[in-house]
Amino acid sequence: MKGSFSLEPLVAPLPAGLAFLRQARFRLREDYFVKINAALAELSELPELNNEQIWWRPNEASNSIGNLILHLAGNMRQWMIAGVGGAVDIRQRAAEFAERDGISTPELMALLAETLQEVDAVLAGLERELTAMQSDAPLQRECVPQGYAQTVLDAVFHVVEHFSYHTGQIILLAKCQAAGRIRLYDDQRLNLERD
Repeated sequence: MKGSFSLEPLVAPLPAGLAFLRQARFRLREDYFVKINAALAELSELPELNNEQIWWRPNEASNSIGNLILHLAGNMRQWMIAGVGGAVDIRQRAAEFAERDGISTPELMALLAETLQEVDAVLAGLERELTAMQSDAPLQRECVPQGYAQTVLDAVFHVVEHFSYHTGQIILLAKCQAAGRIRLYDDQRLNLERD
């Protein structure tokens, strides 16, 4: 996914609903997804070892990176593509956690990227609705993902925070196996900006 969003301050402020959607699109596509991709790039290049790392779990009560990626795709599909976008809900949540090693890293990342593109299309559609109506009313519309009635705003917020939470878990699991190779920030640049 090529970066297309920037969170540089705008010349004129956006209405709150549009600013919220801008932030959601940025976090999903160009923050969390990019961090997951960078972390997984530091795992072994040997397919058999990479597969072992992706499906490794610290214990049976924990999930692997592979399970978490399947879970993210399933959650976004259920909440955004079906719940907000109106597609048929085809999620099989238990299968996201039952998988043990049958899907490669490239296949998992392709699934996540494809799902994010579909989610982004739903969010872009919401932006068009807000702009056309000159109102945040579409964010107050009711939707019912996972059988829970809520507003579209609540559903979008849930998906972003849920993705953030599991991004941290994926990065931690990758760091446990990548022997210090995962660096998501330029510490020198961050230190220079403070001085």
